[in-house]
Amino acid sequence: MEMGDKAVGLVLTMTSLSIFTYYTFWVIILPFVDDDHFVHQYFLPQEYAIFIPVFAGVVLLSFLSIFIGLVMLKSKKKKDA
Repeated sequence: MEMGDKAVGLVLTMTSLSIFTYYTFWVIILPFVDDDHFVHQYFLPQEYAIFIPVFAGVVLLSFLSIFIGLVMLKSKKKKDA
């Protein structure tokens, strides 16, 4: 089982590193590259560089709020019974 955990950790680390590298290149380096350069075809428009993280943050906070609310409701029901 230990080898499986290491494999999952490696996959998660590589995925996070890839996303970080892609996003960093997209936001920091790409604005200084000419608009007609071929590398622009691999990236979304700059507006999405703000929209995607904000949307992901709102979704994450929503799920966390729902989870905490459900735990609090179950805790209260358990306390009353």
